[in-house]
Amino acid sequence: KIYIYFFFVEEQKNRALSAVRAETSDTRKNMYLQELHARNETLYHQLLVENITELAPLVYTPTVGQACLEFGQNWRRTRGMYFSRKDRGMFSTMVYNWPHKDVHVIVVTDGSRILGLGDLGVHGMGIPIGKLALYCAAGGIAPHRVMPVMLDVGTNNPVLIADPEYLGTREPRLEGEEYHDMVDEFMHAVFSRWPDVVVQFEDFESSKASALLEKYRHKYRVFNDDIQGTGCVTLAGLLSAAHNAGGSINDLRIVCAGAGSAGLGVCSQIVDGMVEAGLSREEAMSRFVIVTSQGAIGSKDGAHGDPNHARGLQGDRAAWLNPRVSDGASLLEAVRAHGANCLLGLSTQAGIFTEAAVKACLDNHPSPIVMPMSNPTSKSECTPAQAYEWTNGAAVVATGSPFAPVTLPNGETKIPSQCNNMYVFPGIGLAASVAGVTEITDRMLYLAAVACSESLTPEEQAAGRTFPELARIRDVSHAVACSVVAEAVAQGLTTKNDPRLGSEDGIADLIASKMYYPQYTPFVEHRP
Repeated sequence: KIYIYFFFVEEQKNRALSAVRAETSDTRKNMYLQELHARNETLYHQLLVENITELAPLVYTPTVGQACLEFGQNWRRTRGMYFSRKDRGMFSTMVYNWPHKDVHVIVVTDGSRILGLGDLGVHGMGIPIGKLALYCAAGGIAPHRVMPVMLDVGTNNPVLIADPEYLGTREPRLEGEEYHDMVDEFMHAVFSRWPDVVVQFEDFESSKASALLEKYRHKYRVFNDDIQGTGCVTLAGLLSAAHNAGGSINDLRIVCAGAGSAGLGVCSQIVDGMVEAGLSREEAMSRFVIVTSQGAIGSKDGAHGDPNHARGLQGDRAAWLNPRVSDGASLLEAVRAHGANCLLGLSTQAGIFTEAAVKACLDNHPSPIVMPMSNPTSKSECTPAQAYEWTNGAAVVATGSPFAPVTLPNGETKIPSQCNNMYVFPGIGLAASVAGVTEITDRMLYLAAVACSESLTPEEQAAGRTFPELARIRDVSHAVACSVVAEAVAQGLTTKNDPRLGSEDGIADLIASKMYYPQYTPFVEHRP
């Protein structure tokens, strides 16, 4: 009976994988996987767990961007919950329409800033769906304990409003008090039904993302993956990259392209990491030059017309002024003036890392770090092949989207690591779920980054990787979860009372025992 069961499952997986590979485009492969998800959830997740390196890029970035663009025309079946502005006043009742009583993780978006594609309205639902598939596969959260959510507040995209296949509300987006009241109602509703749930904010536009995080992070169990998740995984990548380059994170001098609230949040977490490693906060901040669409945020000396100051340099951006560079200086000029040895791309501006800028980094350090982080691949600040070519293979490269290995003229093969949030967010969610972590603190995020970096094997480090092989993602998630839970226990921020939380080995055992692995449940019990 065991042999027959094994053969049956293996045959199903082999047939499904063959069908995926037979599709002619990544978008078609994504569609096949979503159809499999709809008809056989167990097989879908088992296939994803066992083939994560091959399938994760099809389920999430970079393919999910195109899937969202085509969401309306390819829509087959509803997955997740949609809370519309027209349902106001009924959210607390609506949550009881969800069939599962024990939801552990919610990923919610309002569709306003989907990857680098902008306002896709409710067609951005592909993001929560894909993200939660990775929670299940990489973090071991059971699929009946996750819920994708779309807040349909309208859309400001005229193409969608005119599209007969658009699935959402054809009105301009709610703003101001109306918008925040709707989010308040949603938060109250989900935490009233599921008090221990973790809510992850995903792909909210910059003007909303930071404000929502600050409003709720000390009240509910929430985090923002674009700010905190990206910051955490970028910090992990920098810890590894600095080690590979023969130094430490405190040796870095960073020029960051991109000054949105999410980008500045990422930089803030790197600063926190530098402070943890021994720098003062003032010194850590001075290691950054932030480049906006108007040029570097720098000294008001008139050299370039001071465009950032002219537009009103205040709020979050004002804190990042670096007097070593002139305001409005180009990225290349900033690299030279700052002595940068690291380029960090959070701009969604393809090609902004020019050959001259990368070579200027090489002039400042024999192994410069180049991290074009923007998604999807079409928005990447440069390609790994370019970074390696321009530095004769000397650059340490990590990217936001997956890229193929690069073979240098001398025959050496370089493997750029993908600086993917999936290295950290499944473990953070797993920790909060298992231990009832009441608040996700900055210290927890730092320790999650360290755990991710320390998960690298000596062989992976020797190969120049900045992240572990994706095939080991569940091991990485386990390590991240252990670090987060240990810190939560130390700070008294857990609600669960399992005796295993009292020791390091106990925490590791508890988390391992709670990680879901997809397998069929027999309908008939076979007794000997």
